[in-house]
Amino acid sequence: MIVVAGEALVDLVPTAEGNLAPRLGGGPYNVAVAAGRLGAPVGFLSRVSTDLFGDRLLDRLHTANVRTDLVQRGPEPTTLAVVGLGEDGSARYSFYVEGTADRQVTDPGPLPADVRAVSFGTLSLVLEPGASTYERVLWREAERGALTVLDPNIRAGLIHDPPAYRDRYDTWLAHVGLLKVSVDDARWLVDLPGDASEDEVLDVVRDWQSAGPAAVVLTRGGDGLAVLTGGGEVIRVPPTPVAVVDTIGAGDTVQGSLLAWLHEHDALSTEAVRGMDGGKWAEALAYAGAAAAITCSRAGAEPPFKRELEMT
Repeated sequence: MIVVAGEALVDLVPTAEGNLAPRLGGGPYNVAVAAGRLGAPVGFLSRVSTDLFGDRLLDRLHTANVRTDLVQRGPEPTTLAVVGLGEDGSARYSFYVEGTADRQVTDPGPLPADVRAVSFGTLSLVLEPGASTYERVLWREAERGALTVLDPNIRAGLIHDPPAYRDRYDTWLAHVGLLKVSVDDARWLVDLPGDASEDEVLDVVRDWQSAGPAAVVLTRGGDGLAVLTGGGEVIRVPPTPVAVVDTIGAGDTVQGSLLAWLHEHDALSTEAVRGMDGGKWAEALAYAGAAAAITCSRAGAEPPFKRELEMT
């Protein structure tokens, strides 16, 4: 089984009429939904409110075939994210996180023995006290030999001490089997200027890989996906053409669909990820890119179901 650990929240997304419509989301939550819809055996580890939003979040997990054995419930409110959309469909966020349920998660102890991979990222590794809890799970599962997967998915407005966060991120790398990061987030994580070239970013990625990850996947926006393989090869896959409605959940869909692909190809281990050649990575990235394109073609984080991908 795959476990996705982190927050579930509600995005308030602008409509054509100028209103804000609630959409269920949160980076890790979207990852779990994407992997579940694509047929992977996946469970979700989080704390979810007992309010109406929390009930809806759990209902959607169930309809995506995501197990909720590891979901804790509490009376704290659900985190809210107000989404602003650019003309190209890109999203920016402001958050209401004080005292919310997801950051109050408690340590579940060792995960079940059949858990082969655990995915982490986004707000859950920023907001205390939950961040320290998820960090302990990361260390423990890496020590146990599970494939640990990280997407930092930076939300800079919530990181009040960037140097301290960057130092903490560096300590995670030795415990990470597969790293997925956007080019923009990579620039932020090492304080590169926004116009730093992709070659400069790849130099950073190589340093990160030498610290631990078996492979590093780069999301490149409209330029598609790339990976630095375990053998040091850079494989690039162009984007799947699509009419973009918005990009909410696109990177999360990449993460979830990669997990589903690795499961389908019996590659849910650090050793298997390290051993994947360029051809296999091209296949995996094409699959993830096609899934993300479908998500971009509709409003909010709505990853595709397996049957939709099979039709493309």
